[in-house]
Amino acid sequence: MNTSRPVEYFILDGLKDRYVLPIFFTVYVFVLSGNSMIIYLVRTDPKLNTPMYFFLHNLSFSDIVYTSVTIPKMLSVFLTEVKTISKTGCFLQMYFFLSIGVTGRALLTVMAFDRYVAICNPLRYTTIMTRQLCILLIFASWGFGVCIVLPTTIWASQLPYCGPNIVRHMFCDHSSVLSLACIDTTRNSVFSLTVALIAILSTFLLILISYICIGKAMRKMSKAQQLKIAATCVSHLIVVCISYISASFVYISYRVARFDPDVRIVIAVLYSVLTPLLNPIIYSLRNKELQDAMKRLEEQMYTLNDVPGLSWHI
Repeated sequence: MNTSRPVEYFILDGLKDRYVLPIFFTVYVFVLSGNSMIIYLVRTDPKLNTPMYFFLHNLSFSDIVYTSVTIPKMLSVFLTEVKTISKTGCFLQMYFFLSIGVTGRALLTVMAFDRYVAICNPLRYTTIMTRQLCILLIFASWGFGVCIVLPTTIWASQLPYCGPNIVRHMFCDHSSVLSLACIDTTRNSVFSLTVALIAILSTFLLILISYICIGKAMRKMSKAQQLKIAATCVSHLIVVCISYISASFVYISYRVARFDPDVRIVIAVLYSVLTPLLNPIIYSLRNKELQDAMKRLEEQMYTLNDVPGLSWHI
């Protein structure tokens, strides 16, 4: 129902079927446990003290934060049936969702650059990928995500919202909230689309350039070297493909008017959890160093259990 009073809160009215509750909960537990395991292994295993795993550590942390921005509120809605979210809370959720999504792609770009240096300049790798440069690249990735979506979110928050206040989504999605504004939002939509394309295409092109250079370097190598490099890069390539293909599906679902709203919501939710869920699985299955680190952790746990007097406490 339309009203002339300013909106003070929004109502999240996405999927209504409660059967998705255990699915969301299970996915969230796997995201937290899988990415936390990678973070723990990288921070405690000296053999993983390399730039590649330093970047993977940050990617896992961003995945945890990314899913924590939306899924706890979704679970709360299903458990308590309280669908309201304050206007401030809504735009904060929108900002962090967009910001960390961009940061994740920036981190994937940094990881591609790391592979490029390792393969194309192996003799200079340690002098190029110094600790200072790695930290600088991490700050640049987070800064890129923080800054590029800030104007979009601020502009959307300054629009007049005078009713209705029902967001047809599971979280405060930018397009869904923007459609509730009381004025024409064409310029806002064009600006936000431009920002999204800059964030997605710029990172994708940098990743593509890195792998083109890697491909050229591989042509001069032996078959054994090519297989070794392919094994090193395949995990990152799979994650990149999943991330950008899922983003493309979300973009198409919002641009095709005939898309069923519920299907659009499902695609958007899958997009928000798919990469964070699959990252630990892909890297664990395809990466021998991570597998070895997990084996060493298991051996340490067994050793502690065998020490008299410690097994009870553990």
